[in-house]
Amino acid sequence: MKNLILLFNLSLVLFFGTRASAQKISDGQTIDVDGMSVTFNILNKESVQAGGKSYDRYKVSASVKNASDKGYSIRLSSYPQIVSNIGLVELDCINATGAKLTSKKIELKMKAQMINVSYSAYDKSGKFVTNMIPVTGSYYFDPGDTISDNAIFIVPQGEKPDVSVRNLR
Repeated sequence: MKNLILLFNLSLVLFFGTRASAQKISDGQTIDVDGMSVTFNILNKESVQAGGKSYDRYKVSASVKNASDKGYSIRLSSYPQIVSNIGLVELDCINATGAKLTSKKIELKMKAQMINVSYSAYDKSGKFVTNMIPVTGSYYFDPGDTISDNAIFIVPQGEKPDVSVRNLR
């Protein structure tokens, strides 16, 4: 029983500890998140019906600019290599419903560096040919770079998107 209580308390600390690092952001605002300037904008709003209820549908845009002199990079050691930690910041719309296959979050990720790799093989006719294929060599976010993305948030009618930002680095 004591182990169960300890596990529950530890999970609460981890949950609220990760939430504590999030910062609120509103329309048109730019905030600093560890040397990265994060901007959130509402592009347009319309009312929609889903499941017999009224909602407000917002098209939003988010961007992150590396305002520091520190660059971020992940170099891949082999191909194909599964990389899942390329996110920089995440904007989470707390009151988004996710109705009609819309978003609840925007994750801004590092840029992919593509490298053209040549390889030789025999084609169907038996002829030896050389081809080029683009391969991801690394992911990067250099000083001064900006990355942006758009999403659709559906929130209860009369509410604005309640958005928080957290650092994924």
